[in-house]
Amino acid sequence: MRAFRKAIEARDLDAVEALLAEDVVFRSPVVFKPYTGRAITAAILREVAQVFEDFRYERELAGADGRDHALVFTARVGDRELSGCDFIQVDEAGLIADLTVMVRPLSGAHALAEAMGARFDRIAREAQARSA
Repeated sequence: MRAFRKAIEARDLDAVEALLAEDVVFRSPVVFKPYTGRAITAAILREVAQVFEDFRYERELAGADGRDHALVFTARVGDRELSGCDFIQVDEAGLIADLTVMVRPLSGAHALAEAMGARFDRIAREAQARSA
């Protein structure tokens, strides 16, 4: 999804949020349950943008129907390098309905989980404020 990629690369998190469906489902590589909703997903993505260093997309893949996309990336969390993929599915309106993130190696996933866990109270407060 070109618009999402451009917004992430520009660190334009407002533009990213505008691409999310109201009931978007976000699946994180470091928690067992999905998060549902634009507010919580946007809040998570805002914090991830702070945690990831040297983030860059390496390639972009698209399904034949134009609704499924995969964006392969590399980044660093502290001293841990990781690679990953954003799997995106868009709805009939062209908004992101499902966003699943996968990362590797396990040490990178652990570093991400630790960094994001330390920020989760702030993420929850931001999501609550945006939902109100």
